Amino acid sequence: MKNEFTLAFNEVLEEKQLPKEIILKALESAMISAYRRAVNASNAQHVEATVDIDTGKVTIFAEKEVVEEVQDERTEVTLEEARRYNAEAELGDMVVVESTPKDFGRVAAQTARQVIQQRIRDAERQAQLAFFNKQLGEIVSGLVQAVNAQGLTIGMDMKAEGTMPRKEMIPGERFRIHDRVRSLISEVKDSPRGPQIILSRTHRNFLRRLLETEVPEIYHGVVEIRSIAREPGERAKVAVSATQAGIDPVGACVGIRGVRIQAIVKELHDEKIDVIEWNPDPALFIAKAISPARVTGVYLNDRATGGKTATVVVPEDQLSLAIGRDGQNARLAAKLTGWRIDIKSLPEAVSDTLYRLQNEPALLPIADAEADTIAKIEESLTRKADGRPLMPEEYDVMARFVDRVEKRTARKPEKKVEVAIPEVDALIPVDAFDTPILDGPLPEHVANLLQEAGYNTVGEVARQMKTAPDEVLRINGIGPKAMAEIIKMMDELDARAAAAAAPAVAEPTQEAPAAEIVEEISPVVEKPVEAEPEMLVQEPPVRAVPEPELVTPVLEEEPSLEDLFTLRPEVLANPEVVEEEEEEGDAAGKTGKKKAKKKRKSVEVVYDPERDMTLAHKKHKRGGEGWDWE
Repeated sequence: MKNEFTLAFNEVLEEKQLPKEIILKALESAMISAYRRAVNASNAQHVEATVDIDTGKVTIFAEKEVVEEVQDERTEVTLEEARRYNAEAELGDMVVVESTPKDFGRVAAQTARQVIQQRIRDAERQAQLAFFNKQLGEIVSGLVQAVNAQGLTIGMDMKAEGTMPRKEMIPGERFRIHDRVRSLISEVKDSPRGPQIILSRTHRNFLRRLLETEVPEIYHGVVEIRSIAREPGERAKVAVSATQAGIDPVGACVGIRGVRIQAIVKELHDEKIDVIEWNPDPALFIAKAISPARVTGVYLNDRATGGKTATVVVPEDQLSLAIGRDGQNARLAAKLTGWRIDIKSLPEAVSDTLYRLQNEPALLPIADAEADTIAKIEESLTRKADGRPLMPEEYDVMARFVDRVEKRTARKPEKKVEVAIPEVDALIPVDAFDTPILDGPLPEHVANLLQEAGYNTVGEVARQMKTAPDEVLRINGIGPKAMAEIIKMMDELDARAAAAAAPAVAEPTQEAPAAEIVEEISPVVEKPVEAEPEMLVQEPPVRAVPEPELVTPVLEEEPSLEDLFTLRPEVLANPEVVEEEEEEGDAAGKTGKKKAKKKRKSVEVVYDPERDMTLAHKKHKRGGEGWDWE
């Protein structure tokens, strides 16, 4: 029996990959259920079960009432039997006694099988849920088990199954059963049938994790991914920057002959990837984001009606390339930078500028200053309208003209001034101000709207929600559903802030005894101040002027013989006394012994009766001859 039970128990442990305590607890719970069914016991009665792993013996303990005569063995026990388990038991007490039925092992094996299986399934589900919650946002690999119209069913670790809906698959991809697929765990839900794991290959973080895998510089933090804009299966733009000087972030991501980026492109079903260098200047960043098109100028206006807008001027032959097929390049650049981008060709930009100069009274001084240039440009535009070609110099004149006018008239973007409110910031986790809004818990479209409105971190949104939530609701595109997501994020931040602040409340109680001690000691210190105020007035001169410095004025001045004998009569008798007094004075003034010893070794004061003056002999540390001064 011992070997059979032990082997069966170990086999379950190995098959289910669960801790020993979970299986043992499931067995005990199943035996309790089997006991209740076997004897028809009430659910209100307290019942315990123990299972011996070595022998497989099951023991049942039930709570019963102590009576003189037993009428129901399920709920009553005699006083003699009760005192075998509790020596202090009395009539009317409730005592837990052994109540294992005869042949309970065979009955339990038949009735508890279903309960044990259910408990093991519950334990497996909880273990899977905890495991994949830790893997949230990471890339996993699995085998395709089923392909249907709704998507893919993928087998994963711990005998779990993940679901990849069609919308999370890259357009044009085709998978077969038993194909190995790499994907990102985008969501994990708990359900009665087990954890529901949603996988994605279209999420922008899937591209982020692939870059971290293929580019060691990104994994180690030498190169940082600033933002990602992606249209799955078509095109993606990635902005990167270097955290160390001398590092080429774009070259590190592309690799030698493009070997690194090509591996990612192949994984993403030939999705084109543009890697650009991030720049803190919005104008330069937007110009690079429009690549591969060549840009003539970028003019920013953060006070536009529809949000902060950037007007990008490109040569006429670069217009279609800058906009992209179906506007794809412009859309990705807008998502990447967080600016609304208006792309114009150079002739179109010149025509708009001329129209503004002619119809806006505020621009009349500029129009008068540029009168000669306007005449030349109008002539060039007329020849172009007739179908005649223009010289490159004429295009340069147009570009410089637009640049001059736009820089004088366009409103430069004002940096958003973040007003730190200590009372509000204390209610927000500190790491929220370091988390980019695109990497936060909000859906991607909501995060893009907030970024376009000027909110770059989760902490900025939280601060605005706590001070003036109506400002967030006024953002174009933010509706009831988006606000519900933002409120959900706020609830999570409040819970984290409350958990972080809980241990800090106990700190003042630990410092309270020290405050009490100070309050007890402070009256004792104040009493001498009131009783003897004159002593306090006399003490500062003694402490402020150390005793060794008193010798210096005696040496610099030439005191008379009477003053010398009046102040320090012991100098003539024994010059060493001065050294001892200096050492005692240092001790009284709380100076170090090292300073007193150094003073004693370097200067010796003596009186010369022949010359009738006091002399100071300075001894060199190397034993050289001393020198005298009067």
